Amino acid sequence: METAKTMRAVVIDETGDPSVLRLADVPVPLSVNAEFLIEVHAAALNPIDVKTRAGRGVSAAIENYPAVLGHDFSGVVIKSPYAAHPIQPGDEVFGMVMVPRFSGSFAEVVAVPSLSVARKPASLSHAEAAGVPLAAMTAWGPVVELAEAHEGQRILIHAGSGGVGHFAVQFARHFGAHVVTTASGRNAEFLRGLGASEVIDYTTTRFEDAIEPVDVVIDLIGNVIDDTGSRSLKVLKPGGLIVNVPTGSWPGFFDEAAAAGVRATDYKVAPDARTLETIAGLLSSGEVRVHIEKVYDLADAAAASTALEGGHTRGKIALRVR
Repeated sequence: METAKTMRAVVIDETGDPSVLRLADVPVPLSVNAEFLIEVHAAALNPIDVKTRAGRGVSAAIENYPAVLGHDFSGVVIKSPYAAHPIQPGDEVFGMVMVPRFSGSFAEVVAVPSLSVARKPASLSHAEAAGVPLAAMTAWGPVVELAEAHEGQRILIHAGSGGVGHFAVQFARHFGAHVVTTASGRNAEFLRGLGASEVIDYTTTRFEDAIEPVDVVIDLIGNVIDDTGSRSLKVLKPGGLIVNVPTGSWPGFFDEAAAAGVRATDYKVAPDARTLETIAGLLSSGEVRVHIEKVYDLADAAAASTALEGGHTRGKIALRVR
C-alpha cells in the first residue's frame, strides 16, 4: 500500500443518518514528520463516531468532504517515522487517530503520530485490538488517573457493559476498588465476570435506593437518560468525586455538583502510547479483556453504525477492513 495512490474507505459527504456512510476510493494519506503509515486490518466504532456522523460530536471541525471517520485501528506498519524507530515496517500495532484533524480509520491506510501507536498484543486478533484504544484509554483516565482506584474505595460506574464501561469495571477491580455498576439485567453475569461486586439492574431498580454511599462516580451517561447524572449526586459521600465523560450530556453539571458538596470534572481522552502499552500488558496477561459484540465488513459500516446507535451494545463493535 505504500506505493498505492488510492484506497477503499467509508466516507461521508455530509452529516446525517447512517445512510450517509458510503464506500469510496480516496487518496492514500501521506505520513510526514514523526508519523506512521499503517495498513489497517480492523477498525472499531465508538459513540463519538456515531455522534459526528449525525452532525454532533466533532463534526463542526470537519473542514473538507468527503470525510473519513473512525478513531480506533489495528494493523501493520507500512512506514516508520525514522530508520531506528523501535517499531518497524511489518510490526503489528494498534492505536487511535484524532478525527477530524487526521483522516480516520474506516479506511485501508491511516497516517498517525508516533505517540498514537503501540504494539498490538499478540494474543488479540486485529478486530479485538481495534476495540481497545479509545474506550480503554477513556476508562483509564477517570478510574486510574483521576479517581486513583485503590483498595477500600467504592466506585459506581454507570453503563458498565458498554465499550468504555466494561474497561472501567476491570481497571477499578484490578486496582482493588469495590465496583458497583448499573446495567440491564441481561448483562449482570457478564459484569460480575469482569469483577463487579454489585450490579444494579436499572430497568427494575433505582440505583440510589439500592446502594451504600460511594467515593467515586464514573458517569458514562449524564442526564440524557432519566437524569442519571443528577441522581448520582445522591449516592456520593461528601467531598467525593464525580467524573462526567459524554460531552454535552449534563448541562449544569458543575453547578449541581458544587451545590451537592462534591468534587467534579469532565474528561477528554487523548492518544498516549505509554498508557496504551500499559493496557496492552494487562490484556496480554489476561488481567483485562476486550469484548467484541460483532464484527462487520467495512462495506457494512452503516449497519454497524445503526447497531451502535441503538444503545444496547455489550462491549465494542468492530469493522473488518482486511
